[in-house]
Amino acid sequence: MTIVRPGIPLPPAAAGEQVVPYDDFVAWVRRGSIVTRLGRYADGRLLVWRVEAAGRPLPIGLALRLLSRGEVAVEDVRGGRLPLTARTFARWIGQTLTEPFRVRALLRRIDGEVRRLEAAVARADRAPVALNLHASPFYLRTDLSFGVRAGGSVAHTSGVINELDALAGPVMLFTTDDIPLLKPSVRVRFVAPSESFWNFKELPTFLLNDAFADALAGAAAPAFIYQRYTLNNYAGLAAARRLGVPFVVEYNGSEVWVGRHWGQPIRHEALSSRIEQLNLRGADLVVVVSQPLADEVVRAGVEPRRVLLNPNGVNPDQYRPDIDGAHVRASHGWNGQIVVGFIGTFGPWHGAEVLARAFVALREDAALRERIRLLMIGDGATLPAVRQIIDAAGAGDAVAFTGLVPQERGPECLAACDLLVAPHVPNPDGTPFFGSPTKLFEYMAMGRAIVASNLDQIGEVIDHGRTGWLVEPANAGALAAGIRALAGDRDLRARLGAAARTDALERFTWRAHTARTIAKLQELTRGRR
Repeated sequence: MTIVRPGIPLPPAAAGEQVVPYDDFVAWVRRGSIVTRLGRYADGRLLVWRVEAAGRPLPIGLALRLLSRGEVAVEDVRGGRLPLTARTFARWIGQTLTEPFRVRALLRRIDGEVRRLEAAVARADRAPVALNLHASPFYLRTDLSFGVRAGGSVAHTSGVINELDALAGPVMLFTTDDIPLLKPSVRVRFVAPSESFWNFKELPTFLLNDAFADALAGAAAPAFIYQRYTLNNYAGLAAARRLGVPFVVEYNGSEVWVGRHWGQPIRHEALSSRIEQLNLRGADLVVVVSQPLADEVVRAGVEPRRVLLNPNGVNPDQYRPDIDGAHVRASHGWNGQIVVGFIGTFGPWHGAEVLARAFVALREDAALRERIRLLMIGDGATLPAVRQIIDAAGAGDAVAFTGLVPQERGPECLAACDLLVAPHVPNPDGTPFFGSPTKLFEYMAMGRAIVASNLDQIGEVIDHGRTGWLVEPANAGALAAGIRALAGDRDLRARLGAAARTDALERFTWRAHTARTIAKLQELTRGRR
C-alpha cells in the first residue's frame, strides 16, 4: 500500500502494489471502508516530497500500521526513507499526549521573543547598515507548504533568486522545500521543520523560527537578507539585526486578512498581526507588488521612502511566442478551433467561475459553438465549482482540464491557446484588489492576445485596445463579449499579442524587477558596489 500526499504525481504501481491518493484514503476512513482492509497489505508507505519536512504524520502512520502486516515507512520522491518503528510511534504518541499542556508555554516564549524584537525596532539607536554587494545575498523561503510545483509564488521566488547573482554575490537559499526552475549555481540549504506540535493549527509556523535561527547561526554576514513574508515568521529580521545587514521583506498581503476572507481565520490572530507588523516596521526595505499594498504598509507606519512598489514579472526566455503548443492541442483532438486559455491555482480571487459562465454563454452563439474551445490549466480550490458550471451546461465536450501542470510545462500549454484570459474578481470586502498576477505577465511574454478584468493593477498594466482587452470584473456577460471580440478577429489578436510582448520585455522582466530592488536598497544604505 502506497499513500501519496497531495501535490505529488502518482507513481506507477509496481506489481502487487496499490497506489492511493491521500484524499481517496481519507474518504475510506470517513466511509468506514478502511475496516475491510485491515491487515490486507504486506507493507505500507506514505510518499512525501521530502522526509525531513514530513512533520509528524501520526494518524496516517498508525493507519498504515493497521493496514500492513510488515514494515511501514515514510518515503520521499528522492529515495529518502524513515521507518515507522515502535520507537517512532512511541515518541510521536508521547509528544501528542504532552503537547496540549505545553502550548501556553510555547506561546509565552514566542511572545517574549516578539516583544524583544519590537523593542529593538522601536529604538532609534541602530547604526546605519552597510550594503556589501560583493557578499552573498541570503534568500529565506520560510513556508510550510510542500510540493508546490506551479503558481505565482513559484514564479516570483525562482524569478528573483535567479537574478540576484547578476547584481550581487552568489546567492544562498535557505528553504523548507525545493523550488522549481532554479539555476544550478544557486546554493541551497534545506531547513527541516520541527515535528513538535505538528497536529496543532499554526503552532509549527512559530517553531519554524527556531529552525531558521539554527540554520543561520554560523553564517558569515551576507550582503542582505531577503525574505518572502510568511505567517508568523520573524527569522529574517532577527538574523539581519544580529548580523548587522540590511533586511528586505517581500510583502504580498496580510496573512491575517487572507485567513478572514479566503480561508479560515487565524487562531492566534493578535500575535500573528504583531509579527506581521514587526516585519514591516523592522525591514530596511519593504517590497510590494501593487499600489494598494504600498498604501497599506504606509498606513501601518512604514516610512514611504522604505517602500518599493515593484510589480511581478516574467522570464521572457521561458515564456516566448515561438513555443509550439500543437501537441497540446492535438492531445485534446483540437484542430482549427479557437482555443481560449486560463492558467492558475484556482484561488477565490482568480475568477475562474466567471470564465466558466462566460464560456457557457458563448456556446449559445451557434456561429461560435463549434469554433471555440476552453483550456483550463491548473488545479485548486474553485476547480470543482468550475467543473459543475461546465457540466451543468453540457459543455464538457468543449473544455479540457489539465490538472496540476509543473511550472516548467506552463509555457507549452499557453502556446496551445489563441487568446488568454485573466478574469480576476474584486476583493469580497470591497477593499482594492492588491494582487499583481504573474499569469498576466506570462500571457504578455507569450505574445498572445489577452482578455482581462479592468481591476486595479491589471487595468494599469494592460492598455485597452493596444496590449489587451479590458472588461468589467466579475461580469460574465462582459467577459464573454470581450472573448467574442478577439475570437473573431485574428489580426487584432496578433497586434495585441505583439504589443504585449514588447511591453513585457521593456518593463516586466524578473531582471528588471530585481534590479529595482537592489537600486532601492543602495539608495537606502551607505554601501555602494
